[in-house]
Amino acid sequence: MTQPTHDLDPARSARELYGVELRRQRQLAGLSLDRLSDIVNYSKTHLHGVETGERLPLPPISEKLDVAFGTGELFQGLWGTVKREHTPRRFDHCLELEARAARIQAFNASLVPGLLQTPAYMRALFAGGEAGITREEIDSLAAARLGRQEILRRDCPPDFWWILGEAALRQVVGSPTVMREQLAALLPMVNTRHTTIQVAPFEAEACAPMSGTLILLTLPDNSTTVYQEGSGYGEIFDARETVTQRVRQYDRKKACVLSPRESAALIEATLEKYKPCESPRT
Repeated sequence: MTQPTHDLDPARSARELYGVELRRQRQLAGLSLDRLSDIVNYSKTHLHGVETGERLPLPPISEKLDVAFGTGELFQGLWGTVKREHTPRRFDHCLELEARAARIQAFNASLVPGLLQTPAYMRALFAGGEAGITREEIDSLAAARLGRQEILRRDCPPDFWWILGEAALRQVVGSPTVMREQLAALLPMVNTRHTTIQVAPFEAEACAPMSGTLILLTLPDNSTTVYQEGSGYGEIFDARETVTQRVRQYDRKKACVLSPRESAALIEATLEKYKPCESPRT
């Protein structure tokens, strides 16, 4: 049974304003969540999450809601505000599942994923991500991310499988020195008992196109939850049909990318390009 949105305060955040307005418009239209789900072709779970402020309204739902309710560009305008709002909660549930997962599979198109980042790499990312961020804030963010990496050193760690876009190897974060250290840290993780890293070369993109970040988190009970992130949004999916689609998408990507051995060779070749040139002998 759908729970009412008791605690939403439209003055507190754009996300909560969006949820309040969605509920209001749905009730004015006399629609149940089931009926609205059929109209906009989004799951009832997702709609309920948006109404309660627990989920971001994943595009293009705003356009579909405006059409369904005849509200012009109301929800599209609200979505623009939500995107600009700082919403760190979007990743919280993913972190909770990560800590309990038996298997973690991820695709990152242009950045090294957090669980594989060196301290220098993550600090460079944080420093470049937000204007005016202080050293203390960077230290706090880096400490939290390093804490997540403890999962790699458990006695019985999860089974990890990462696919990195070639851009993650070539996009300079921080400096060539930072990148050299980062790529060197990837190599021992490419093919171990608990970790696999594959690289998706640029030419493989047409085979199984993917962008942004996709994380598949499988718990010990074999249930899988999807976290997907792109520019300006991040969203959790647990509906069976969506999870099945994303798992198949990931499996297809695996079939199109380099083997672990080939991936290690590409990482090593790219690492060489970040090595400093020797000074000419006199």
